[in-house]
Amino acid sequence: MSDNKKLKQDELFRVVEYSADAAERIGYSNYSYWRSVWQNFLKNKPAVIMGAVFIFLVIFSFIALAIGKYQYSELLSDQNQSFLGPTAEYWFGTDNLGRDYWCQVWYAAQVSIKLSLVVAIGEAIIGVAIGCLWGYVRWLDRPLTELYNVINNIPTIIYMMLVALMVGQGFGIMATAMIATGWLIMARNVRNLVLMYRDREYNLASRCLGTPVWRVLVKNIFPYLISVVILRLALSIPGTIALESTLSYLGLGMGVETPSLGLLLRNARNFFLDYPHLLIFPAVIVSMITISFYLMGNAVSDAADPRNHV
Repeated sequence: MSDNKKLKQDELFRVVEYSADAAERIGYSNYSYWRSVWQNFLKNKPAVIMGAVFIFLVIFSFIALAIGKYQYSELLSDQNQSFLGPTAEYWFGTDNLGRDYWCQVWYAAQVSIKLSLVVAIGEAIIGVAIGCLWGYVRWLDRPLTELYNVINNIPTIIYMMLVALMVGQGFGIMATAMIATGWLIMARNVRNLVLMYRDREYNLASRCLGTPVWRVLVKNIFPYLISVVILRLALSIPGTIALESTLSYLGLGMGVETPSLGLLLRNARNFFLDYPHLLIFPAVIVSMITISFYLMGNAVSDAADPRNHV
């Protein structure tokens, strides 16, 4: 009886030999942070659609100028061609000077998008660098806090007005002036997060082992900042376009020699009741860019948050 029971157990169980290759395959994780971010982002359908819309706007702005019949600054020979509505000849109509509004709108869209991207990237680089030092190096906290308070309490309109009157107007001047104050919000958000993670146990252990400060910031802390940095980066783009539109409306923008969406909106303010096409086309593009980056920024920020990954 016992022999039969032992034989049955031998049939049910067998000893498996250890294999290092098999153990490595079982323990291997195919996880990729950025692939997980991309997969989570794709789940947000409105953000994906608006992202595609923004890419289409950027690409089409170059195509539109190529297929346009006139140059953005070209005055039509016939002086009676001003304030025309959209026609087969002038797809967006003409402005008060008789210029083709199609080329003006799409050239201005290129300028505004370039300005917003330059400002957003500049703010991100400076803001992240200063914010990390601000939050990690203790003796820098007081002077940087005072610097933040001084700059942050100066109204943006007054600051930009002084720059326009004392330095001048232009693409480079406006981009530099916006970056000079725009890094504050990014730096403050980064600083607050660095303060949260600076004294975690694994960072204390890294410092005790002699890990350099830059490595602690880059390897241990920065991954937790990615979602906030991406969100601020995305929100900075529509914010820049909105600020540029406001400044151009007040006559403090990049100047009449540099067309932008804000400048077109400013020029349309005296005519849009009688000629609404002068306001509608640039306003629609500004709105689409703003909504696109608002939705994309929130979606990418949520997707990049390590707490949303499994």
